[in-house]
Amino acid sequence: QMQLVESGGGLVQAGDSLRLSCEASLSTRQFTDYGMGWFRQAPGKEREFVAAVSWSGGTTWYSDSVKGRFTISRDNAKNMVYLQMNSLKPEDTGVFYCAAAWYTGDYAKETLYDYWGQGTQVTVLT
Repeated sequence: QMQLVESGGGLVQAGDSLRLSCEASLSTRQFTDYGMGWFRQAPGKEREFVAAVSWSGGTTWYSDSVKGRFTISRDNAKNMVYLQMNSLKPEDTGVFYCAAAWYTGDYAKETLYDYWGQGTQVTVLT
């Protein structure tokens, strides 16, 4: 069982930066057993993939819309995963969710993930 808690969201201006954090609490298995991802859901839209990182942190994946602006990382000693978001745009507005996947596969697909956090709101003003 795993619990994920996101933090770091807020209200910012276009061009600003934010760093989201996700803390994992596990009762069984280890944090390094999971690949981790970030998804977001804009108002009135479906949830979409943003970024993912392998269990070691050595491999990352990004959606085209955030590539070059966002960086995902993890600290396995602290059971944490981060999303550094730079050059934020109004279209980045949404609820950002952290998720954990036991199996490897297409990390852009929601169905791969076993655990989800409650989300943190990011609002980017023009």
